[in-house]
Amino acid sequence: MAITSEATTQWRGDLQSGSGRLDLDSSRAAQFNVDWRARSEGVAATTNPEELLSAAHSSCFAMAFTDLLSDFGMPAESIQVTAAVTFDPDEGITGSHLLVNGNVPGIEDHDFQHLAEEAKRTCPISRALVGIPITIEAQLV
Repeated sequence: MAITSEATTQWRGDLQSGSGRLDLDSSRAAQFNVDWRARSEGVAATTNPEELLSAAHSSCFAMAFTDLLSDFGMPAESIQVTAAVTFDPDEGITGSHLLVNGNVPGIEDHDFQHLAEEAKRTCPISRALVGIPITIEAQLV
C-alpha cells in the first residue's frame, strides 16, 4: 500500500528578506520556520530544506540498515545515524555524508561495513538522491 506524505510551506516576501512556515501536514508533528538566511548562512531556531533532507536521510538509512542487520541474523542493539547534507548557494545540494555508529553484538566489522554500504545504496532516500554524492563512515561501538 502506497503512502503519500504531505508538508506545506507558506512563504511571505521575496527570497532574501522573506520567510516561511513549514507544516508537517500528514503527521501534524511539527511546524518549522524557514528562510533564506538559515539556508545560506545557518541560523539557530530556523530550519532549511537541507536540514529536513538530512532528517529524512538519517531516519531512512537507520531503518534500512537495521532491517539488513536483522535479515543477516545480527540485530542491532542500537544505531545512531547523522546525515550531513551540504548546500552551496551557487551550486545547490552538493552531497550527503552519513556518519553511523552501531552497537551490534557479534558482528564482524567487514560484515558491518558491507551492510552499511548496501543500506546506503538501497534506502529509498539514498535512491532519490542519486544526483549527488553520498558518502559514509560506519563504526562499531
